[in-house]
Amino acid sequence: MLKVGLTGGIGAGKSEVSRLLVSYGAVLIDSDLIAREVVEPGTPGLAAVVEEFGPDVLTAEGTLDRPALGALVFADGGRRAALNAIVHPLVGARAAELERAAPADAVVVHDVPLLTENGLAPFYDLVVVVDASAETQLDRLVTLRGMTESDARARMAAQATREERRAVADLIVDNDGPREALEARVREVWDELVRRAAAAAAG
Repeated sequence: MLKVGLTGGIGAGKSEVSRLLVSYGAVLIDSDLIAREVVEPGTPGLAAVVEEFGPDVLTAEGTLDRPALGALVFADGGRRAALNAIVHPLVGARAAELERAAPADAVVVHDVPLLTENGLAPFYDLVVVVDASAETQLDRLVTLRGMTESDARARMAAQATREERRAVADLIVDNDGPREALEARVREVWDELVRRAAAAAAG
């Protein structure tokens, strides 16, 4: 098994790279998806979040009100740390469970948005970073996601810098160009991952 950490700044195109890797045969473990699962209604995770932040972070239906919670934690590092202390261990445990269920010869790609920020690079056999310029990120966030420019800039500023992400990368996927170029580069990366997985299995 080859354990790959996949990361990239908001708007860099990481989700599309994940989708392409899955189409080539990767087993994807999506941290964002798991983070949603572990705070679904009835979970210990949601109960812990409500205990920490109060009932105002729930919708009328009893689900997590993400915008309300986001407003509490986004601008407050201490509150964000409290949330992470609840959610991250739950996500880690679930990700490990999914990894154990994967075939022994699999290329397992962990999609981890905050891999760089949380110092997680050493936990993977290698790290793939999806890279795009700040101008490209900003344009995608405003044009494709409908964010205001100030909101987009704030989200980008809250993450690791482009240089910090590139510093932990074993392989970089440049996503400033057209989709055809992205597909070609991800295919190259996939071939390299398969080669390394085979070498690890043989070694």
